[in-house]
Amino acid sequence: MNMNFKRKLPIPMEIKRLYPLTPELEAVKDKRDEEIKAVFEGKSNKFIIVIGPCSADSEDAMLDYANRLMHLQEQTKEKLLLIPRVYTNKPRTVGDGYKGMLHQPDPKKESDLLAGIVAIRRMHTRVLAETGLSTADEMLYPENHRYLSDLLSYVAVGARSVEDQQHRLTASGLNIPVGMKNPTGGDLSVLMNSITAAQHGHAFIYRGWEVETEGNPHAHAILRGYVNKHGESLPNYHYEDLAHLAALYAERELANPAVLVDTNHANSGKRYAEQPRIAKEILHSCRQNREIGALVKGLMIESYIEDGAQKIGEGCYGKSITDPCLGWEKTERLLLEVADLL
Repeated sequence: MNMNFKRKLPIPMEIKRLYPLTPELEAVKDKRDEEIKAVFEGKSNKFIIVIGPCSADSEDAMLDYANRLMHLQEQTKEKLLLIPRVYTNKPRTVGDGYKGMLHQPDPKKESDLLAGIVAIRRMHTRVLAETGLSTADEMLYPENHRYLSDLLSYVAVGARSVEDQQHRLTASGLNIPVGMKNPTGGDLSVLMNSITAAQHGHAFIYRGWEVETEGNPHAHAILRGYVNKHGESLPNYHYEDLAHLAALYAERELANPAVLVDTNHANSGKRYAEQPRIAKEILHSCRQNREIGALVKGLMIESYIEDGAQKIGEGCYGKSITDPCLGWEKTERLLLEVADLL
């Protein structure tokens, strides 16, 4: 076997014992979970915004960003429910390059997965403790989810993972909302199959255990645009796309029909500055069609302290080292405008 077993890592239970949540933080997180679920269940009219950097590469900058969000959450609390996007894994299209804080707590150094596990748990915990905002992360590796399972209030399954059986089965066992992104090729039947699988119960092997799940009624769609056979990015956030998704939901007996729309990635062609325009168009569609308005529960926005992106090692504080993000000044203006438009 061409695989070097370097060291055995602590299991999630051991990490949680070493770095536990206090009962007070557990209560804060549980309250947030219920508020977020209420939106997906149609019991709350608040609009969810999952927002933050493409990858959370720096604890200091991420905490700075989250504290800014905390103040903005207070300003918009009647309309918006802000969920910090603290993404600690970064999928790589060709496999090379920086893979996120889990792999490299310091992006300029070699990978250290044990230090990475500790670093990502500490960062998510600090965001919750210092801001009262529980977090979102991408479930890039299903077997790693339990290192953060007591901290997260929202999980996304990415466009490259949504067809994978283990992701679907693991999503069926989570008790928080899980957003299933449309695949990179854009086939919405694949997306709907993934949601259906996640909402049903299953028996399977997980982390060496035989497990059974009851299904996740809060599994839902995320539209993120797609790439055609020529490698060109195409959007799927327009009125017709949302109406089509509503029709697909109507054909299936699924709980809590819902979608979050990703304003970046293929929807913007990774042109981060287009996100405010896209967000406003989605809200316009919601106002024009009651069915779309009921289906769209929120947005996903890539945002950080500084506009754009930088290469690793450039040292610009609060600027993405992966995909370009919307800077804070534009972010603040956008969220206040979204709250006004609702």
